[in-house]
Amino acid sequence: MDTHQLISNMMLRNFYSVMVITTTCVSVVVFPVISNAAGAPKKKSAPAILVFGDSIVDPGNNNHVATIVKCDFPPYGRDFVGAKPTGRFCNGKVPSDFAANILGLKELVPAYLDPTLTLQDLATGVSFASGGSGYDPLTARQELYRIGARRIGVLSLPPIGCLPSQRTSGGGPNRSCSNSSNQAAQLFNSKLSAVLDSLSKTHPDALFVYLDVYNRLTSIIHNPIRYGFEVVVKGCCGTGTIEASILCTSVSDSHTCKDASKYLFWDSYHPSEKGYGILSDMVINEFAARFM
Repeated sequence: MDTHQLISNMMLRNFYSVMVITTTCVSVVVFPVISNAAGAPKKKSAPAILVFGDSIVDPGNNNHVATIVKCDFPPYGRDFVGAKPTGRFCNGKVPSDFAANILGLKELVPAYLDPTLTLQDLATGVSFASGGSGYDPLTARQELYRIGARRIGVLSLPPIGCLPSQRTSGGGPNRSCSNSSNQAAQLFNSKLSAVLDSLSKTHPDALFVYLDVYNRLTSIIHNPIRYGFEVVVKGCCGTGTIEASILCTSVSDSHTCKDASKYLFWDSYHPSEKGYGILSDMVINEFAARFM
């Protein structure tokens, strides 16, 4: 058994639950708690954060995966520490980094596949997320409970029809939000909320909470000035209408914005560091207040 497997198994044995984020279709956030003698969860600060998901929380795993879905090149990471691309699909930090910081664990959540990963990194949490990965509802809703998760917050879908790429492909000549995509997201969210309510009733020893990202991001889009943004209909990289991953490169520099903090989105799919920071504060702080 290698070092990664050893530490991972140790964490699963000792932690009643882990903080998990899966982001292709929905995000699941589970705070770690140490089990007590009676086997029930006991309130305690989170000892670690484990992250699963897609490009929203991939801190560089795809750098070590055979895939074209990569971003380990400029202009990605230009506002990150050292102004270097790390494999995060953003100009800076991603939600898992903000979550770890809010929980007082560490500044950044490293990639599990990073060859420089240390034992301490593993002990306090890593990200297994991979850009372009899929979503398994069985893992999110049942498997986590089976292995011991007891305080689970599930993030809703965002208003996906308002992503710059969806405005371009389905928003018509004015690049409005795609109503059909947003309606699909709302339908999914309503069913998700109902499932979580049901799980809470059938598993009284656990807490399952729906965390609303949809309306929070919608509020930012409709009130950009209030949150300090000037542009919400396109991303910073390139034209901001379709570029992402291998389409967002240094070749796009002549069109890329100079100040990403004015933009809600970094590329046509992913929010900017500032956007992620505001959303993370809203969601993780609410979650922490209810569970910690």
